Amino acid sequence: MTNGGGTWRSGRVRGLLRPGSTGRSAAIAVLVVAALLGSAYALGQSLIPDRPQQSATGATGDLNGGHYADQPPVEPTQTEQSDQEGDHNAPPEAGQDGTTSDATGDSLFGAHVTTGDERVALTFDDGPDPQYTPQVLNALREFGVRATFCVVGEMAESHPDLVRAIVADGHTLCNHSWNHDITLGKRSPEVIRADLLRTNEAIRAAAPDAPIVWYRQPGGAWTYPVVSVANALGMTPLHWTVDPSDWQAPGAARIAATVTSQIEPGSVVLMHDAGGNRQGTVEALWQILPELTARFELEALPTDRT
Repeated sequence: MTNGGGTWRSGRVRGLLRPGSTGRSAAIAVLVVAALLGSAYALGQSLIPDRPQQSATGATGDLNGGHYADQPPVEPTQTEQSDQEGDHNAPPEAGQDGTTSDATGDSLFGAHVTTGDERVALTFDDGPDPQYTPQVLNALREFGVRATFCVVGEMAESHPDLVRAIVADGHTLCNHSWNHDITLGKRSPEVIRADLLRTNEAIRAAAPDAPIVWYRQPGGAWTYPVVSVANALGMTPLHWTVDPSDWQAPGAARIAATVTSQIEPGSVVLMHDAGGNRQGTVEALWQILPELTARFELEALPTDRT
């Protein structure tokens, strides 16, 4: 029995170790290991975040698909548009009047560009402002100059004392819309009329006897409807010929240089006493007024014609 059992065990071992059996076992083992490694690799790849892809413009997009170089611009919200166009509590760039219309072309729809004679008119937009309007008035008073103030309705309503101060110094008032809406000219005649009337009411609440015979469209964005409504209300549309872009706060020296180099008889000069930091405009006035008063007759626009 012992020898038989021993023979069986020896034969069993020898059978397992035969060359053909060993090759098959090794091959199976290799296949099993390869399959396990492949599964592990696939699992590992699924756990690694995708690499950023290059957009057609060469910009890298994030994992959520936001492409920064070729992404279309986001339209500003209504609040943002208001801040850019006419919020007088906004940063300095707000409340400006850029030359969006051609001062020599038909886009002005008949708005006046010059004074019509040899006199020069200084105009100040977007006020009155409690910080800068008194400084502008002081400079004008020092040199005996009368100007034209294109006031915004909501500012006139907030600062009626400054409206009265402008009138008391002999300056002319001009309607500059209720809240500096550059798109006002694109609205219906009824909306335009209500806006201009509301502004006139705010001005007259502060200075009941002050004539209001001029209207300036914010941004110079003239349209036929806004010109027509202004005329129907007895106001003459008023544009400008010299724009030193003081609303961009380029500094007093640049403002002064632009005005003195471009001004000529009949010019209407656009400046601002509100809508942002206007200290540069105030300082420029003190620089240019001695020269301008020596070269030209500076006068407020008349109030006895439309």
